[in-house]
Parts: sequence; C-alpha cells; structure tokens
Amino acid sequence: MKTDLLTILLDLKARRIPAALVTDMADGTQGLVTTDGCQGDLALTAEETAAVLHRLDQDDSGPLPEEPGTEPGPEPRIRPLFVDTHAPPLRLAVVGAVHVAQHLVPMAAAAGFDLLVIDPRGSFASEDRFPGVRLSQDWPDEALTGWGVDRRTAVVTLTHDPKFDDPALTVALRSDAFYIGALGSRRTHASRCERLTEAGFTAADLARIHAPIGLPIGAKSPMEIALSILSQIVAVRRKAPAATGATR
Repeated sequence: MKTDLLTILLDLKARRIPAALVTDMADGTQGLVTTDGCQGDLALTAEETAAVLHRLDQDDSGPLPEEPGTEPGPEPRIRPLFVDTHAPPLRLAVVGAVHVAQHLVPMAAAAGFDLLVIDPRGSFASEDRFPGVRLSQDWPDEALTGWGVDRRTAVVTLTHDPKFDDPALTVALRSDAFYIGALGSRRTHASRCERLTEAGFTAADLARIHAPIGLPIGAKSPMEIALSILSQIVAVRRKAPAATGATR
C-alpha cells in the first residue's frame, strides 16, 4: 500500500469510517473505497464499486468475483479484484442496566461489539453488575450524544421508563444507527409511538424501532430475552430474512 493511501486509511479509522482497500490482482493497482467514492490509482466501474461496497457493508474481505470467470456474458463484468475491508467494531449502547442487560452485555461482547451501558441510577450501572464494561450514569441522550451514534451502532432501551427510554430513542432516531430496539409490550410501544409522534417523528421514523424487541423465539427468562435481542441485532445487521419476522 502506498503511503498516501495508508495515511488516508488511518484517518478514516480514527473517524470510524469503514473503508475497503481494493487491489487489481492483475497489475497490483490499488484504491481505497468508501461510500464517498474511490481514492488512489484504481478506477472502478459502477458495478465493481457496488460489489465492493456490499462486501464492506458485510465486513467481508475476499476476492471479487468470488469465483472468477463465472459472471454471465462473454467476459466477466468484474475483473479479478481483492477486497480488504477495514471497519471499526460494531457498537451496542444498552440503556437500562437491568437483568436482561446483564445477560445481553456479555453475549454482545463475545460477539465482538464495543459496549456502553447507560443508566443514571448508580446502583444499577455499577462495576459489580457489569465488570469491565464502559458505564455511564449520565442521562441517556447526553451519554449517547457524547459517545456518538453512527451506522455501525445499535441502540437498545430496556428500562420500561419513558423518562429514560424516550430521550435515548430520540437520539437514536436522529442518527444512522443500524438497529434500534425497545423493550415493552405492544401497548407500551403504542403509547411510546404516540409520545414520539408528538415530538415530531414520522411513521417512517418509528418503523425503525424494533418493538416489542427481539426475534420470536418464545423467550421468557432474562437470558432468553437477551438471546432474542442479540439474534435480532445480528439478523438486521446481516439483512437476514429473520430480521423482518414478527416479534414476541
């Protein structure tokens, strides 16, 4: 990699901007691809760029096409390229340091998420309950704004209390968070949507909230609910069919 591309890549990493280093395996020409375009000596077609961005979105390094020579037509539409993705860790903000959170947080950590647990109630957001996890006792909207919510961030609210959940959801809905979920019954969510509508959010905005939260696995215990939540986050992230399934 040339020094100028390395400098750009390091700057992108510092700003949590995903990028893919793309190498033409025929001549070694390289380019650095983000959603804003390609920098470097490598010129990509629109189809190649779309294929690279798909790989980048899925954190999936490897050759393009996956099986060279199998593209339809007399010639492959995508020349042999190698895509090396560089993306910051996925992040999960958990609002409400409750029993479900105590199961969800270690599961998410094992899955590679960077974590932030937010709860202004100091007796909940404690090192004893969440050892080794970044904790915030700030108000949820302040904590999320300070942390920064981007397109590689998931936000989950678990408190059942509007004074905590609604400020967090307000920040999440105004961000590019790839997943927003809220614990509570359908009746609770209907009331939540009424309040958020009064705050100026549209039906399309509210449709981003997964509520009641989690995949429909018949979860009952806090551990099972945590499992259903993390499963839904992964399904949404991977654009799996399960992501559109009805919740509990």
